Amino acid sequence: MSQPFLLRTATMEDVQAIRSLTREAYSKWVPLIGREPLPMTADYAEAVRSHRIDLLDIDGALAALIEMIPQADHLLIENVAVLPAYQGRGLGRKLLAHAEDVATSLGHREIRLYTNKRFAENVQLYLKTGYEIDREEPFKGSFIVHMRKSVG
Repeated sequence: MSQPFLLRTATMEDVQAIRSLTREAYSKWVPLIGREPLPMTADYAEAVRSHRIDLLDIDGALAALIEMIPQADHLLIENVAVLPAYQGRGLGRKLLAHAEDVATSLGHREIRLYTNKRFAENVQLYLKTGYEIDREEPFKGSFIVHMRKSVG
C-alpha cells in the first residue's frame, strides 16, 4: 500500500465515525441476509468504553477498524470493518495480523471470531489467514460460524 497509514486506538470522539464506517462496510450484506448485521446496530459509545477498537487511518481519513475483546483465555475479534472504497487492498489482513500482535502482547495463545456463514468471502479470508472453523450455530435464519486461530 503506497498511502501512509496510521493505526490508533479509538476514543469517544471517534464514536460517530466508527458507527458510520461500520454501517457503510456492512450495508452490502443487508440484501443477502434480509436484515442489518449486528455490527450495524451496535452501541459504539459502549464499545469504545469497554472493548479495544483500533482504527486504521489512511492519509488522515478513517478507512478501517478492528474491535477486540480480551477474554480470560483468548482475544475475541468482535468486528473487522473496511470502508468499501478501501476493500480489496489488504487492510482486513493487516488488521487481523495486528490482532495477533495484540493477543500475543496480552499473553493469549488463541484468537477467536465469528461471522455469518452467508458472508462467504469473509469466511474464506479467515480460512486463508489460518483460522479454522470451530463450530456453527443457528442464528436469525442463518448460521454463525465460530472460528479460532492459535498464535504465539
